[in-house]
Amino acid sequence: MTTDLGQVGPRLRAARQSRGWTLDDLATRAGVSASTLSRLESGKRQANLELLVPLTRQLGIRIDDLIAHETPDPRVRRPVVHRDGLVIAPLAPEGSPIHTYKITYPASVDLPEPRVHDGYEWLYVLAGKLRLRLGEQDLILTRGEAAEFDTRTPHAMSAAGGKPAQVLSIFNDDGARMHTHTA
Repeated sequence: MTTDLGQVGPRLRAARQSRGWTLDDLATRAGVSASTLSRLESGKRQANLELLVPLTRQLGIRIDDLIAHETPDPRVRRPVVHRDGLVIAPLAPEGSPIHTYKITYPASVDLPEPRVHDGYEWLYVLAGKLRLRLGEQDLILTRGEAAEFDTRTPHAMSAAGGKPAQVLSIFNDDGARMHTHTA
C-alpha cells in the first residue's frame, strides 16, 4: 500500500480548525512553536514523529489519520458461477463478511429439494417471479418484494411463471457454501 505524505499538513490544519483552535492554541498545547506548526501545515517543514505525536495526541487523532492511503480498486472482479442451471454473480469481494450475489433462476416448474443450514438469508426480487418454499409455506415473490428468513427452516427456491427470476441474495458463510459451491 502506498501513502501520500503530502496530505499531512492540510489534514493537520483541517483537524485543528475543526476544533476551532488557532495555530497558537495547538502549538501551546503540544509544546511546539507556532511557526513550526505553521510550516508543518503549509508543507514547508517535513513531518516527523517528534512533531506529530504531541500534535495528534492533543487533537485526539491517530497519525494514520493524517496520511492519505491509496484507495484500492472498489470493483468486484470475481467469476460468475454456473450451478444446477443457476447463474450466480458475486457482488462482494472474496472474503467479505457479507456474501452478496445476483442469482438468476432459470424458468422451471420443478422446485429443488429443501435445504437447511445455519444463518439467515435476505433476498430481493429484481426481475421475474420467485417461488419460495419456506417450511410449510409456498410463496410467490414478485419484482420489488423482499424476504428474510432463518435458514434453519427448510427452504427451496425456483423461478415461477415460466420465466427466469433474478434475485439479489445476501447470506452468511454457511449460506454462501450451500448456495454457490458444488457438492
